[in-house]
Amino acid sequence: MQTHLSSEYQHTADGQAAEAILRKCVHCGFCTATCPTYQLLGDELDGPRGRIYLIKEVLEGKTPTRDTQLHLDRCLTCRNCESTCPSGVQYGHLVDIGRKLVDEKVPRPASEQAMRWTLKEGLNSPIFAPAMKLGQSVRALLPGSIKAKVPAPRDPGRWPTQTHARRMLMLAGCVQPSMSPNINTATARVLDACGIQTLVEPLAGCCGGVKFHLNDQDGAMLQMKQNIDAWWPHVQAGVEAIVMNASGCGVTVKDYGHIFRNDAAYAAKAERISECTRDLSELLTDLMPTLKTRITPDKAQSQGLMAFHPPCTLQHGQQLRGGVEQHLAQLGFDVKLAPVESHLCCGSAGTYSVLQPEISGQLRQRKLGHLSTLEPQVIISANIGCITHLQSGSETPVRHWVEILDECLSQA
Repeated sequence: MQTHLSSEYQHTADGQAAEAILRKCVHCGFCTATCPTYQLLGDELDGPRGRIYLIKEVLEGKTPTRDTQLHLDRCLTCRNCESTCPSGVQYGHLVDIGRKLVDEKVPRPASEQAMRWTLKEGLNSPIFAPAMKLGQSVRALLPGSIKAKVPAPRDPGRWPTQTHARRMLMLAGCVQPSMSPNINTATARVLDACGIQTLVEPLAGCCGGVKFHLNDQDGAMLQMKQNIDAWWPHVQAGVEAIVMNASGCGVTVKDYGHIFRNDAAYAAKAERISECTRDLSELLTDLMPTLKTRITPDKAQSQGLMAFHPPCTLQHGQQLRGGVEQHLAQLGFDVKLAPVESHLCCGSAGTYSVLQPEISGQLRQRKLGHLSTLEPQVIISANIGCITHLQSGSETPVRHWVEILDECLSQA
């Protein structure tokens, strides 16, 4: 797609990066067929190709409007379009640039500004954990809309204390320790059973994804630098990997190298951090010999049929498909994907379920409808956002797949 950058953007890093991405687009429209918002709304401007045109117009000097902003806001950043695109258009990076440029020119209503500020600051705040604990203590009394965002409390169990020669870092996350702490402890216990010690660096915090996608890119990059600085001594000491059990965090940390590519002080370190980062599912091949000796087919089959929802940040953002369900099947678990639209977003998409509740809710019910045809005993996924969002609309338990492995390993 030929683009003539306006003088405002000709010599900027954002302008040049966007132009390079736009050149790959051939207008084919394959992306619209797999775009969740286009499927629901049927508006070309609420699909990737239409949003690309809007961003192109801004780069060429057209003044964006509130409508431009709304169409970009409705994008889930699921990156399904990247999996479909035959030309390799990096739409996720492009829409981040487009949102930044539009927000610089189009002021948001005060109510929107307040909500977005609350999300980007509150989810990373030290008060989030006690606030969540308070909410869980009175969960039965909460209004339905708030109750849906507050998972029922669960006992995380013990953190393993045995030391091992093999060591891996794990990002605890900003909301997961409060909302579903068992995911982290289950991860540590499963790795421990396979002879791997899990380390959590206390100076590492939020991956930066929340602020970055709410267009506080400077604030996000500060968080990312703090993580790089916190992890760097461990990387230098030979830690084997940086493990992510939330695919939304993983896709962000794997992007550190790209985000800091023009930062002389952090480019090399950021690239190395991204190279070290592994989604938990990427370890399964290595863990299988031990897991096969500890998890019998009877234990696996006792879990019943499990419906797996692969998060967009796993299957599209990280381009990791098939690993979870194939390895679990090898252990004897009965795991199935939704019979249709397993590639589509559940509507969680980070803070999207708060900022775009109507579209998010429609996508959730559409996803649950497809999953329910399997009549599963449990729905499993790989990201805290998807797990919480799906659970808010379903009576069927929704869990992280590593919790299932942990449960089977704990059985005598």
